[in-house]
Amino acid sequence: MPSPKAKNPGRGSPVLGGVNGRYEFMSLTKPPPLLLQRQGSDPTTARLRVSESPTRRRGSSSSTGSASGQAPPEEDGIRLNPSFVRVALSSLLAIDLWMSKRLGVCACEDSSWGSVRPLMKLIEISGHGIPWLAGAVYCLYKSDSAAGQEVMLNLLMGLLLDLLLVGIVKAVVRRRRPSHNRMDMFATFSVDRYSFPSGHATRAAMCGRFLLAHLVLAAPLRVLVLLWAGLVGLSRVMLGRHNVTDVMFGFWMGYCQYNLVEMLWLSPQTLQGLLGQLA
Repeated sequence: MPSPKAKNPGRGSPVLGGVNGRYEFMSLTKPPPLLLQRQGSDPTTARLRVSESPTRRRGSSSSTGSASGQAPPEEDGIRLNPSFVRVALSSLLAIDLWMSKRLGVCACEDSSWGSVRPLMKLIEISGHGIPWLAGAVYCLYKSDSAAGQEVMLNLLMGLLLDLLLVGIVKAVVRRRRPSHNRMDMFATFSVDRYSFPSGHATRAAMCGRFLLAHLVLAAPLRVLVLLWAGLVGLSRVMLGRHNVTDVMFGFWMGYCQYNLVEMLWLSPQTLQGLLGQLA
């Protein structure tokens, strides 16, 4: 009579089966021998398991990062932070836009100082390039002395140089005019839709220095020249034509343009020699 233990093994018994009347027990910690044999007979599966090991992945990633010279993610995050110079420039730009909008009190008729707008537009015309070019040509034509012709000739050259340099800078920078500006300016050109720098400010600074240096003026007239140059720059911001930095850079640029005019100074004899060579 067979043993009851052989017929009805215990629940959860690790009995695998009998071979030649003997029973073998499976180990709960080791895989079956048949499974070990299959894993050992498949080298591809073994290699895949080794490559998927967490330790293997960590080791391979660290070795790859050190070999390629890449910085860890923490350093990448630090590198993406904005620099101090960029933050400072952004802050200055925000202050510039805020001040320009607050000072644009004559941008339209219903502004706080809208009644002063006609006077500001008159000052604007006094610093425009066309009246200055026409006045320089007329004075050069009517001048009787060689000294007067020389002064007017170089003033005309400075005005043309100013138009050229301001046009180049405006075309390169392409800064738009303030949003509260009304495009009702006198005799605008293609580059006049850009704001940086202010051509009126460059012209006022250059012509102011030129008049103070080459014309004999009394002290009250010299004060009036300086006052006119300052009012031209102020009118650009009050009318909403330019930002504050446009005018400030324009004054500096016009100051430097006068130095360039002095370096390229033309005398009537030099001009006649150049015209003779061209002829």
